[in-house]
Amino acid sequence: MIYVVATLTIKPETRAEFIAAATACIKETRKEPGNIAYDLHESVTDHTKMVFVEQWENAEALVPHRAMEHVKTFGRVAVKCFAAPPKVDVITPEKVETR
Repeated sequence: MIYVVATLTIKPETRAEFIAAATACIKETRKEPGNIAYDLHESVTDHTKMVFVEQWENAEALVPHRAMEHVKTFGRVAVKCFAAPPKVDVITPEKVETR
């Protein structure tokens, strides 16, 4: 299992457009094979910070995801909304022993 955490900073005036495009992308992404969860979160202290948290069965599931038309459509809108370059981390769960 892997997670993708994408932190995006958007221009305040593009918030409605960004959320509309993200909502459409989320709806379709959740139907994709290998997707476990795909959610958008907004910072409670900075409304220009949006964070996608994605959960996938494996890294291989991301390959077709990136090529999906709904992802490309979202990307065309999102790039116009960015106030800073996105920060994207792909992470895996780590089993930590506790005592």
